[in-house]
Amino acid sequence: MLMTCTVLITTKDRREELKKAIASALTQDGVTEILVFDDGSSDGTSELVRRDFPSVRLECSDRPLGIISARNRAIRMATGSVVITIDDDCVFQSSNTVTVTMSDFSDPVVGAVAIPHINVNQSTAARSIPPQSDRVFAVSEFTGCASAVRRDLFLALGGFNTILWRQCEEYDFCTRLLAYGCVTRCGNAAPILHFESANRNNDSINFHGARGHLLYAWCNVPMWALLPHAVASAAMYLGHASRTHHLKSAAKGLASAVSAIVSMRARRHPVATSVYWVIRRLRRRGPLELTALTPSLRALIAKGQLPDRKDHTQGVCTP
Repeated sequence: MLMTCTVLITTKDRREELKKAIASALTQDGVTEILVFDDGSSDGTSELVRRDFPSVRLECSDRPLGIISARNRAIRMATGSVVITIDDDCVFQSSNTVTVTMSDFSDPVVGAVAIPHINVNQSTAARSIPPQSDRVFAVSEFTGCASAVRRDLFLALGGFNTILWRQCEEYDFCTRLLAYGCVTRCGNAAPILHFESANRNNDSINFHGARGHLLYAWCNVPMWALLPHAVASAAMYLGHASRTHHLKSAAKGLASAVSAIVSMRARRHPVATSVYWVIRRLRRRGPLELTALTPSLRALIAKGQLPDRKDHTQGVCTP
């Protein structure tokens, strides 16, 4: 079956940055559609897209949904069998990023690609680069600003977990993807340039980071490992927040996570112990060659130890 590609840009009130992102997307070869999802902007973003980029598909929400819900809705709307997502403050630096990324799905066990990217305003280092370009390496997660997913798998898994609000959703999704029997791999394309704001809200980052990682543990971690994993996550974020003078924000995030758990808005669908060990190994030690990983996963599938692929919502936590 021929694979097709949607380039998705979700945006809110960043029309000047968005212009550069769309212009770079229009240079890409092998794109079926460019989809811009305006998440309730009030700065004339939609009007700009209609006026300056008539070939781009524009979808809008009358009210802001939040980044996770907006991406879930936009990916449902997409027509491509693969959806490549970039942030509205990103630009492609090579015209073949899409075609190279599409070829990264040549192995059917690959369900998502972590496209290399550079956070330009923070460092010159490229992230998600494979240790060797001629081999396939699995990673624990992708970053939402530079990623590609098979749309059928994304929908089968219920998309991003909206209880997480805005952080840790990629790690959560890639964990569930691994439990489904598919992996996230390092991409081989030239790095996407991410002009991440240097003036980010650190209180918000600490709040959502602490909240998201505690909820990740509750939703995905097997019972035997839940308490130590949750305690370690909370301690890590509180320690970091204390050193950077954002302790109050992190504490509020943990309290918000506990509230979601106690109210049963966050549901537990823990992955198998074998999947948990694999995702932890990938997160702690980095990429692992696919040939070392897939035999064990395929053996687990054969033994029936991974979720039945007919259960499309396995592992999904919804509010």
